[in-house]
Amino acid sequence: MKAWDKVQLARILKRPTSLDYIQNICDEFVEFHGDRYFGDDKSIVAGIGKIDKYVVTIIGEQRGRTTKENIERNFGMPNPEGYRKALRLMKQAEKFKRPVITFIDTKGAYPGIGAEERGQGEAIAKNLLEMSRLKVPIICIVIGEGSSGGALAIGVGDKIIMLENAIYSVLSPEGFGSILWKDSSKAPEAAEVMKLTATDLKSLNIIDKILKEPEGGAQNDLDSMSKKIKDEIVSSLNKLSKLKVENLLELRYNKYRKM
Repeated sequence: MKAWDKVQLARILKRPTSLDYIQNICDEFVEFHGDRYFGDDKSIVAGIGKIDKYVVTIIGEQRGRTTKENIERNFGMPNPEGYRKALRLMKQAEKFKRPVITFIDTKGAYPGIGAEERGQGEAIAKNLLEMSRLKVPIICIVIGEGSSGGALAIGVGDKIIMLENAIYSVLSPEGFGSILWKDSSKAPEAAEVMKLTATDLKSLNIIDKILKEPEGGAQNDLDSMSKKIKDEIVSSLNKLSKLKVENLLELRYNKYRKM
């Protein structure tokens, strides 16, 4: 498959969302709402779940499938209050020593005027800073389209995992084409040079592991894909939970310095 084929596969409406995986891998899940500053952003789902023997904080970017769902979820593009809700839950996780699991799936942070007025850039930067020094294990999983600061705002972790047909990049191929060649229709060419596939990113040591998808994509067998994700989360937590806090933070720091 070419990079552009994977971009299209990562974007299809039938592709499983964060909530699909949360409902499949958690024995229990309680969702929390609001950032305690402005409101509740439904493009970010956040709460506490139980996965096997672990109680974890889960944060996921959530898009819709129908027009109505997409409008409600803002097409999976978070506002500042979404990132502040995520940070509120991460700091709570740190207080109660719960690992953090994030599901990345967004075209990017919402670029509207209201979002900018409420501090979109600051909200993303604050999350990057706080996640870099959060004193609990963090596992980030790219399940679909991970683009721009919208993805990075919940993407600083001890282990970065990507599904086989997911993509992860500095911006969308259309955005790349319009900036570099002044032509967004060159998105397929942009996708090839951007190194946004899981295979590319693994070879560059940006991510740690690729999870193979069922034939034709994760949407064709949600149960088996969910089991792979759950097994990987449990396996990673078994290792990360044994580390002392200072060692965990040092390894995380060195991971990003090498990039």
